[in-house]
Amino acid sequence: MDPTTNQARGKMQKAFEVLHHDFATVHIGKANPSLVENILVTAYGEAQKFKLLELATIHVQDPKTIVITPFDQSIIADIQKGIYEANLGLSPAVNANIIRINLPPLTEERRKELVKLVSQKAESGKVMIRQIRHEAMEDIKKRGEGNSISEDDVTRLEKEVQRVTDEFIEKIDTLRHNKEEELMSI
Repeated sequence: MDPTTNQARGKMQKAFEVLHHDFATVHIGKANPSLVENILVTAYGEAQKFKLLELATIHVQDPKTIVITPFDQSIIADIQKGIYEANLGLSPAVNANIIRINLPPLTEERRKELVKLVSQKAESGKVMIRQIRHEAMEDIKKRGEGNSISEDDVTRLEKEVQRVTDEFIEKIDTLRHNKEEELMSI
């Protein structure tokens, strides 16, 4: 396989993984550590921000409850503040040396908002994929103009890049569809 096509495939895979991880943060009414693990928390003075998973253990107690146990009890208020500031609609409650987050049931209106959000994220993912395709096509054209590959190879490689692009666009559509179904079925 051509290096340009391989490189494009690798970049598209990374973009897809970013989108997949982003989808995991969309609250579906079930407790999941990924909902909170990347929340940025200002701790140990105003200068430093940490991801929540760097400051605490996060686990699911039951389908509606996330429990956060800080490694350092002195920053429990900072973690609680960070969760509020993340604006995810979560209400952390401090109980001794842990933080509990009880997930509220999703309203029909909130589900529809989340479906819109998922669609926007999917469209952004497709834009990333198309940008990678555009860069790969430009590279192939330059190689063709520089006579390092034949016209037939240019055409073949462009078709291959397009096939890979279509594959990832389809993966994104499937991911979006599954997430929307999950949101509307709970």
